[in-house]
Amino acid sequence: MTRFTAPGVATLVLDSEGLSRWIERDRRTAALIEAARRAGARLVISANTVLEVAHPKVDRPRLRWLLSQVKVEPVSQDGAHKASALLIRAGMHGHQHALDATVVEAALRQTHPVVVLTSDPGDIDRLSDHQVRTIPV
Repeated sequence: MTRFTAPGVATLVLDSEGLSRWIERDRRTAALIEAARRAGARLVISANTVLEVAHPKVDRPRLRWLLSQVKVEPVSQDGAHKASALLIRAGMHGHQHALDATVVEAALRQTHPVVVLTSDPGDIDRLSDHQVRTIPV
């Protein structure tokens, strides 16, 4: 069993790889999410993450069910401006990192401490200026 290694974490944010692995029933990811829930953490994703995981072979019923289990944070005009500012501060280009920036922007709005389950821990660390913790998937 995977131990959730972030005691006191209030919020667990999933990026697209975290959500994809949860959809695919990856054991490690499922164990991390379950441990976070047992620890009382809220589960959150950015609305853009839904777009990122969409493809013809995704299990749509499972995706809908999983989305009912999490808080889906909208990407507003203000949020887009804040995500853009994160990109600029980090010296990163929107074309390659825009969706990561919206994940970080949503994460920064959550009750801290926040952990992001991600395939891009370096990018998330850089965009968040290490204000959130990352767990690589």
